Amino acid sequence: MRIAYLGPEGTNSHEALLAATAGEDGPHEPVSLGTIYDCVIAVQEGSAERAFVPIENALEGSVNATLDALAVETEDVEIVGEHVHAIHTCLIAKHARELSAIETVVSHPQANAQCAHFLRTRLPQATVLAASSTAEAVRRVAEQDDASAALGSRTAAELYDCEVLCADVDDAAGNETRFVWLARRDAARAGGGHGPWKTAIVFWGVGAEAPGWLVRCLSEFAFRGVNLTRIESRPRKQGLGRYMFFADLEGRAAEGPVAEALEALRGHVEHLRVLGSFPAAV
Repeated sequence: MRIAYLGPEGTNSHEALLAATAGEDGPHEPVSLGTIYDCVIAVQEGSAERAFVPIENALEGSVNATLDALAVETEDVEIVGEHVHAIHTCLIAKHARELSAIETVVSHPQANAQCAHFLRTRLPQATVLAASSTAEAVRRVAEQDDASAALGSRTAAELYDCEVLCADVDDAAGNETRFVWLARRDAARAGGGHGPWKTAIVFWGVGAEAPGWLVRCLSEFAFRGVNLTRIESRPRKQGLGRYMFFADLEGRAAEGPVAEALEALRGHVEHLRVLGSFPAAV
C-alpha cells in the first residue's frame, strides 16, 4: 500500500507514520511528498492508496492546510482513521555550538510556533525562518556550515548527521499532534474497529448571517445528546464574513442520534459534508 506523507524523511509526519504502522500486517510503501495538499491530491488521483497527514496540534490547534484541502480541494477523499503522536522537538545544528552563536533558526511554521517561547527567551538574537517541513529545515542546516540551527525531530538529526543542541524545546510538556488517515470514498473499508467512533463534518449556509443561525445548527446535536469534541470556523475564501464550520462528533454518521442530527442539520445549511466516520484514537 502506497502511503503519502509530508516529507522528506525525518519529519514529524514520517516519524508518526512509522509509529502508526509498526506491527501492522501487509507491505507499506511510504511516499514522501512536498506539501499536505500534494498528499491529499495523491489520494484523490490514485497515485497513493492512503495519506497520513496532521490535522490538529495540542499547542497550535488545527492544521489549516489539511482542513482546507479536505473541504475545498476534493470531495472524493475522506478520513478513515486517526493516530495521536507525541511531539519532541529538538534544536539541531550541523556541529555543536553555543546557543549565543546561533544567528538563524529555520523550521516549519507550525514547529516555530510550538517553540515560540523557547525561541524568544533562549535565542532572542536569532532570525526565525520558515521551511516546507521540519526535516527539510534540518537537511538545509546540514548542508550549510554556518551559524544556523533547525527545529526538528531527533530522527531527522540522525538521518542528516547533525547534533542535538537542546531536546524537548516545545513550549509545553505533552505536545501532541493528531494525524488522520485519508482514503478515497470508493475504496474498500474495514468493517470493524474497537472502541468509540468519531465523525468529522464541515458545513456552511446562506443563513449564516442571521442571528442565532449557528446556535440552531448546533442545537440539533445538543437536543439529541450528541457530544461535539471540536468545533471551529475557517474562511471560505469568498470574502470577509463568509465562513465554513468544522466539527467532530462522538458516534457514527449512519447510526442513531448522529444520523438524525445530521439529517436535521441539512435543513439549516447550504452545504453539509461528512469528512469521515472512523474509530477514535482517544
